[in-house]
Amino acid sequence: MSDEHVARASPSARQGFRVLVVDDDADMAAFLAMLLQKEGLSVETAEDGESALARVHASPPDLVLLDVMMPRTSGFEVCRRLKSEESTALIPVVLVTALEDSQSRVQGIEAGADDFLSKPVKREELVARVKTLRRLHETRKELESRRLAAEVQRKEAIRKAFSRYISPRLAERIADGGEQGNPFQGRAQRTSLVALFADLRGFTRMTEKTEVVSVVGMLNEYFGVLTEAAYQHDGTIFNMAGDSLLVGFNVPFPQPDAAERAWHTALDMVERFTPVASDWQARHGLALGIGIGICAGEAILGNVGSEHYANYTIIGNPVNTAARLMQLAAAGEVLLCGPVFERIRHLVAGHAVEGRGDVTLRGRSEPIAVYAVRAAARAAA
Repeated sequence: MSDEHVARASPSARQGFRVLVVDDDADMAAFLAMLLQKEGLSVETAEDGESALARVHASPPDLVLLDVMMPRTSGFEVCRRLKSEESTALIPVVLVTALEDSQSRVQGIEAGADDFLSKPVKREELVARVKTLRRLHETRKELESRRLAAEVQRKEAIRKAFSRYISPRLAERIADGGEQGNPFQGRAQRTSLVALFADLRGFTRMTEKTEVVSVVGMLNEYFGVLTEAAYQHDGTIFNMAGDSLLVGFNVPFPQPDAAERAWHTALDMVERFTPVASDWQARHGLALGIGIGICAGEAILGNVGSEHYANYTIIGNPVNTAARLMQLAAAGEVLLCGPVFERIRHLVAGHAVEGRGDVTLRGRSEPIAVYAVRAAARAAA
């Protein structure tokens, strides 16, 4: 039976359990293929080791029936190569051999063979071995399928949990094992970061003039806009209270361009909120805008709270300073501390920039340099 004839097995058969018979003796290969096909199996043949390897890699079978004594590449070598590669290691391999000495058996075991058949091959023994390995293979596939399903569920659970704090891209990296462990379960640490605080100007007036249900809906829309902007630049959301949002950069993972990310996030926040504010003004007669403060420095990162309730948050001078700057910022304005401004000076061209000089903020003993940037429109490209 030729390779071409065997390859023409019906589509329904070929979708079932597939066996690759490898033997340089065409008559023996055809004989084994005939026996297996009578059992309803889909069979292909290969005439030597190298063509067998090519077939396996092109379309992995469910079992390989492999002659040992072949020219150029022996069955031992083919088996060894299949078992050494992750993509083919689980394919059962049965060595068909006329060698009866124990040394040959040991060599086959060392190569990774799953079973042996002695020549001349007996039909009953062949069928029994193949049926046993078929059950084993199907069990392996079922276990692997369950393992993969469990892994998908685990990753999805991680993504859902972490996406409440960090951008989907960062959550994906954690779920895929791209980061070392779970950063939210680590010990508190002192680290350099950039803190961004955003706040809704006119929020108090909105709560006084608008119905409760509408206020909640508007806040959800507002925070949705800000969150999308933060996630767009891989910011980590640490706090959402009232109408204020705290976003950190360079935490919990390093971001050498943290200041730039914070600046682009501020621009996106203002830009994304502009049509929302216009709609609110038309429907509710409210003139609202976003004020933003950004500062950089060392702060403490970790879980703060009790055994009953805790927040993963950032604490320290840059966070407090960003909050104070946010309180001073007008609608559509971003206030930057000196270190942040110096890092993004090249990015603010095209925006109205005003140096406020050294300002002593509440809670600070020494003044800091403050810069105000109007972020109502992006710079021209």
